[in-house]
Amino acid sequence: MTVTYNEQCFHCSDAIVTRPRRTHRLIPRIPGQTYLWLATLIFAASGAVTRKLTEIGAEHFIGDRNPISLCNVLFVGNLCALILLILIYGRQWNKTTLKQLSRKDWVSLTLVAVLSGALAPGLIFQALALTGVNNVILVGRLEPPLTLALSVWLLRERVNIWELMGAIAAFVGVILTIILQPATETMMNMGGFSLGIGELLAAAGSLAGTASTIIGKKYLSQIPLGIYSIFRTALGTIIFFFFALVLYGSDHFADVLSPFLWQWMFLYGGLIVVVGQSFLIKGLKTCTVSMASLIGSFGPVVGILAAYLILGEAPTQPQYIGGSLILVGIFLGQVGIWRETSRIASGKVNSTPAQQQVETDMGFKGI
Repeated sequence: MTVTYNEQCFHCSDAIVTRPRRTHRLIPRIPGQTYLWLATLIFAASGAVTRKLTEIGAEHFIGDRNPISLCNVLFVGNLCALILLILIYGRQWNKTTLKQLSRKDWVSLTLVAVLSGALAPGLIFQALALTGVNNVILVGRLEPPLTLALSVWLLRERVNIWELMGAIAAFVGVILTIILQPATETMMNMGGFSLGIGELLAAAGSLAGTASTIIGKKYLSQIPLGIYSIFRTALGTIIFFFFALVLYGSDHFADVLSPFLWQWMFLYGGLIVVVGQSFLIKGLKTCTVSMASLIGSFGPVVGILAAYLILGEAPTQPQYIGGSLILVGIFLGQVGIWRETSRIASGKVNSTPAQQQVETDMGFKGI
């Protein structure tokens, strides 16, 4: 941009000299990888932050109720996410675009909303109430190998030997994390093993997330991201609300408008949901699938570190054993992705299935 300014001549009091001045400023552009790293850090800490908030709520009961219950956190967090998604993608919800969707598209979107918008997060939040954050993080790594296996079986996708070995290592690591847990009151006997109910709920949440991803890959490849994201979040929130009412009674959301809840939800909703989702969407627009997958794969490590720093929850021996195998599986899987650079690395995350795959690699995102 060129700016002119007037300067009085030193030899003549009447003369005015006009000189051009260049005021170009180069504003550095933040790389997409930076946004994805920030999103991964935020989402990885969400489990520990959620548990911490419920502990704070337990110290400030309203009657006999915890105002910062897990259901309240999930419900309000989803509302915050929905508002953000409408602001970003609202323009995609127009008559022209909606008329292009078939009945099969709407059925598929509904199934995905039930599975990944209501069932999966509901199970994971319930798991957080029954077992340690580290267990939920590690058991949640069951989703990527299951997604890979079902993609090969049902969708006939091809994988290389590195991805296969990585999936097997991660799966074995998750199983060891579950079966090596020390006996507690919240365990049940199954096939001679004592299995924690919280771990089983986290595994069930991973299964629901896997089914959602497979449906998305199969039937939602042409659905715009905005329609997919808003519909999933909106319908998932509504279904979860009524599901919780049926299970826990009409008083379960009695404190959802509590000022004490909302003062903490501004922190959770603002940081974990709004800022985290904004960074994720911003990063996915410019990064490749392989880069986004690599960055998201660091989520478990960051999550375990966050659990230690926020909750003082140090990893146990079963978590070290299972987690080590999971990390080996993540590394092998990333090697497999790197070897597929000609097919994957050049593609941007600009489709619904691609975003689902990246979110699967990231794991639990707080909503």
